[in-house]
Amino acid sequence: MSVTYGIAVYFMMWWILLFAFLPFGFHRTQEEAGEIVPGSDPGAPEKPKFLRVIVLTTVVTSTVFAGFYFLKTSGYSLDDLPF
Repeated sequence: MSVTYGIAVYFMMWWILLFAFLPFGFHRTQEEAGEIVPGSDPGAPEKPKFLRVIVLTTVVTSTVFAGFYFLKTSGYSLDDLPF
């Protein structure tokens, strides 16, 4: 696996997992907090915690990529699975 291929696969995994983690309870809405900023949507996050989402996405992506790299370099393929 070339470095460019590895970076491209890692980036695609990171991007997909970022959008998978975004909707899951990392924020409290302005409506729940009781302080709605005029002109904004009441469902907008009160204090977005994007750093937490980015760190979690990076950790999970690194783990998934390590598994992908192991399977890619180990020589296993679908032909090795018993059907």
